[in-house]
Amino acid sequence: MEVGERVRARVREVLPGRTHASIAEEIGMTPDAFSRAVNGSRGFSAAELAALSYVLNTSMYWLATGERDPAEALVVARHEFDHDTGSRHADWDDLKSTVEKVSLAYRQARLPEKSSDVPADAATVRDALGDDFIRPFAEQLADVYHIDVIRVGGLRNACSASIAGRVVIILNETGNWFHQNWSLAHELGHVAHGHANTPEPATAAENDAQEAAANAFAAELLLPADLLTQVDWANVSGDEVAANLWRWGVSSDALRRRLAALRCPTSPATDQMLGWTTQKILRRYPGWNDDGTDQITERMDAAASRRFPLELQAAHIELISQGRLPKATLAWMLDVDEDEIEIDEPDTPDADIDELARALGFVAT
Repeated sequence: MEVGERVRARVREVLPGRTHASIAEEIGMTPDAFSRAVNGSRGFSAAELAALSYVLNTSMYWLATGERDPAEALVVARHEFDHDTGSRHADWDDLKSTVEKVSLAYRQARLPEKSSDVPADAATVRDALGDDFIRPFAEQLADVYHIDVIRVGGLRNACSASIAGRVVIILNETGNWFHQNWSLAHELGHVAHGHANTPEPATAAENDAQEAAANAFAAELLLPADLLTQVDWANVSGDEVAANLWRWGVSSDALRRRLAALRCPTSPATDQMLGWTTQKILRRYPGWNDDGTDQITERMDAAASRRFPLELQAAHIELISQGRLPKATLAWMLDVDEDEIEIDEPDTPDADIDELARALGFVAT
């Protein structure tokens, strides 16, 4: 397939109601030039392809070659599920800017690629991550499966992506540690099922199937059926419920829904308790807290803190110190002004104006 054929196919796919003349006008071409280009009697310039890639929501690399850009970030956006309406929604706009900045950070750092072979079986993953993995969840994913976990603010949804040869999971900075754990497990489910290495689903049905698979993985990873069925939920005490929520790192709502899905018998008292907020249960039954400190606030603060892999930050610091990168991306990662970053950069020699003028041919030699 030639470039013009790919352009025509992409227009039919994403802009079926647009005329070629209107697209030509938007990218600064005449209708005649655009028509000849899509029919193969003239080529597209690089500038025209760049403008087209934006209008057609695809990469310039794909338009030119028909292959996926190896530097492109393939993203699986987390779709929030509304239990009342049964619908899913994802806000790509708030993720797009962040993913582009994260992608730039990795491309600039030029880190070596890392493969992330995550089994689709949640029990196998749970065993590999080890006992009590939930507190150092992000660190364990990096150590065991070479997955980078990033936390930034201002996001509505989490996402998983394949960026510069690495699997990256991007989470929202939020004080809700329990929700963040579920988001991380859900995105890990996408990775385990290979969704982070494939383009966006073509149909709503395919998307729903991916979401269901990721959510089932998260449920079995955080709340495995064999573990939950060992508990006598019809006679469990408040202290036991609180201790389990804390140990498993899940919300009371997530536990309630999981018990219902597994059809575990529960008592009216247990049902009532699981209707409370997670914090209310933990604070009303503090027996799980063996050292007396405010561990809830500590975990919430950690979950609300910005996070980028140290390897990525170190690569930027090194390149800045060599004068090969500006500070802008590192400043964004650290959420500080560029002026606050103190890194010794190589001196830039003052230019000799006369020598520069001679080099540019403005002065006869």
